[in-house]
Amino acid sequence: MKEQKGTLFVLTGPSGVGKGTLLSRVLPTLDSLFLSISATTRSPRPDEQDGVHYYFLNRGQFEEKVRNGEFLEHAQFSGNYYGTPSGPIDMHLARGEDVVLEIEVQGAMQIREKRPDAAMIFVAPPDFPTLEARLRGRQTEDEAAIALRLQTAREELKQIPKFDYLVINDDLTRAEEELKAVFLAERSRTNHRTFHMS
Repeated sequence: MKEQKGTLFVLTGPSGVGKGTLLSRVLPTLDSLFLSISATTRSPRPDEQDGVHYYFLNRGQFEEKVRNGEFLEHAQFSGNYYGTPSGPIDMHLARGEDVVLEIEVQGAMQIREKRPDAAMIFVAPPDFPTLEARLRGRQTEDEAAIALRLQTAREELKQIPKFDYLVINDDLTRAEEELKAVFLAERSRTNHRTFHMS
């Protein structure tokens, strides 16, 4: 068996659903799975390093990369740009290594259009009241911000039928096992592997 080009995994879901937590538990258990690093124009926080947490760019640099088509997806939030550089992703994929993006639903839909071969994974809450409770439990935002996130989440959840896989994050351990199973199943697809008789 000889591995071919790597698989691009796109992991998304509403804010507060726990996709980051799930991914942080699954990543160390899988070989040759790389987490894509996003680019942003916002300033680094004290504990953040360029090229580790984000690629930190100024507005001019970011806009030039947009013009040059260097992003798989990009969007603007709170006055700052965020985007997924395609170069590092394509480098890993060409080496037969898998790459996972953890991004918002808006960006995931952009990637779905550009890379129809990507494995699209949606992480959802068991129900809407649970998601609302998780967002309120953070106690990091005011009521207006929470209301906006919930309104956005309602629209995002309508996109589930457009995804390949759905992981319901009701029990963290079970959801972690389910997400890992998705990665392993995709790696075994015949279009990702080559079999040689000799």
